[in-house]
Amino acid sequence: MRVLVVEDFEILARSIGTGLRREGMAVDVVLDGTAALDRLAATRYDVVVLDRDLPGVHGDEICRRLAQGRCTTRVLMLTASGTIEDRVAGLGLGADDYLPKPFGFAELVARVRALARRATPPLPPILACGDITLDPARRTASRAGRSLDLSPREFALLECLLAVPGVVISAEDLLERVWDEAADPFSSAVKHTMHRLRAKLGDPPVIETIREGGYRIGPS
Repeated sequence: MRVLVVEDFEILARSIGTGLRREGMAVDVVLDGTAALDRLAATRYDVVVLDRDLPGVHGDEICRRLAQGRCTTRVLMLTASGTIEDRVAGLGLGADDYLPKPFGFAELVARVRALARRATPPLPPILACGDITLDPARRTASRAGRSLDLSPREFALLECLLAVPGVVISAEDLLERVWDEAADPFSSAVKHTMHRLRAKLGDPPVIETIREGGYRIGPS
C-alpha cells in the first residue's frame, strides 16, 4: 500500500508517517499543497491523507483536482474543523472519507486500510497459493499451518505476490509498492528482503526469480 501524507504541522506529519510505516505501508510525507501536487503527478498512491488547510495549494483544491482527474487514489481528509457542515463540504469536493482532529491513530489506520481496499480491484479476504495463506486484515501469514514471523516489508512483498499468483512482478514495481521515497531505486533492497522472505517460507521453494523480469509465486 502506497500512502501520501500531506500535513503542514511537521511533528504530526512525521508522526503519522512513522506510524503508518510500522503498519507495513510505504509512506511519503510532504508539508504543503504544492509539494503534494508534484508527488501526485509522479507517483501512483492508493490513499492520500490530506490536511485541508494547507499552505501553497489548499487541500480543497488538491481534492478537487484528484476528483476531476478520476484517478483511483482515495482521499482521507483531515481537519481541525469537525462540524457537520465542514464534513459535508469536504465530501462534496470529492473526498472519500473525513476525519476531524484530534483523532485516534487506530481509527486513522482502519480508515486508510478501508480506503485502500476501494482503490484497488477487490481481492478475497484471505490470500492463498498452495499451502501459503495470508490474512491482510489480521496481518498474519502461515505456511502449512506454521505461523510466519514476517517483518512489515516481508509481509508486504508476500502480499503483493499472493495478490496475483503466477504473474511476474518486476523488482521496480515491488520497490514502488512496498518501499517509499527513502528507498534508493538502485539499491538491492528488494533482492535482500526477498532472500529473507524465502528463508522464512522454507522448502520447497515457492517464489521464482524470473531472469531480467522479476518474481512470481506459484504452488509448491
